[in-house]
Amino acid sequence: MEQLAILESWERAKLAIRECKDIDEAKDIRDKAQALKVYAQQARESLEVQNNIAEIKIRAERRIGEFSRELETQQGGETRFGTHHYGENQTKTQVLKDVGIDIAHASRYEAIASIPEEKFESEIIKKKEAKEELTTASILRLAKEPHVSHNSGNNEWYTPKEIIQAVKKVMGSIDLDPASSEVANVTIQAHQFFTIEDNGLIKKWNGNIWLNPPYAQPFVQQFCDLVSEKYDSKEISQACVLVNNATETAFFQRMMKSASAICFPSGRIKFIDVDGNASGAPLQGQAILYFGNNQNEFIKQFSPFGGVVSIWKEE
Repeated sequence: MEQLAILESWERAKLAIRECKDIDEAKDIRDKAQALKVYAQQARESLEVQNNIAEIKIRAERRIGEFSRELETQQGGETRFGTHHYGENQTKTQVLKDVGIDIAHASRYEAIASIPEEKFESEIIKKKEAKEELTTASILRLAKEPHVSHNSGNNEWYTPKEIIQAVKKVMGSIDLDPASSEVANVTIQAHQFFTIEDNGLIKKWNGNIWLNPPYAQPFVQQFCDLVSEKYDSKEISQACVLVNNATETAFFQRMMKSASAICFPSGRIKFIDVDGNASGAPLQGQAILYFGNNQNEFIKQFSPFGGVVSIWKEE
């Protein structure tokens, strides 16, 4: 395994990851670790050996995520890489594509990079000491906490049933919830839903969509950008999206260009916790955006919740 020389020493590999100067180097280490992981599995190496290799792979993915998060968003929503290495005029998508990384995988790596270092290191130690398999998915669970209430201490917040009932009266049904869980779907009752493990960002969407996206970045932007893109391309029929009323953000402005109407609830929504009880309200207000042609019904159903605005579109 000459091509995996960098991984001959576990400590050398970790040092090499820390000293990576760009995303290309981190991607190279990640790919070599992946190849070695496959070999170790086929050779029936011990779990300890496999976990050591997996750790290198995950650390390299975290480093890729750190580089990816440095891709700057410029005015107008266009993303560019801010260093001379890739050139000032390349978009984030172009930079990632050049090194063989698609946006879906980049989002996973950025999520790993978003995990606080102490929490990240603790999880790796815990898995290895417990002799449990260390995987990218197990680390991602630390980051993908769907409805993070900023400064509230709660991680799992679910949509009140009154809102879901109004959504169904507007759209007729909820065919898909791309950012959900089994607990959330007890109330939503979508015909299909994707969990954290499914990764709704890379799945096919169709029909009428309900979306209460992960509140943590980069997920909220990625899900919201995706619903706009899929509605504009007619991949989906209708959508209702519940998000923080972050009107200054690029993803919110992007949704406003595609949506037909918006409800700004009077007062902060009281979400539901995992036990089905009313939880505390988040510190920021929310907005519910509607994508579709049934504006009048949306106005009728959501006016009791707060102010509703139709979005004028230039012919």
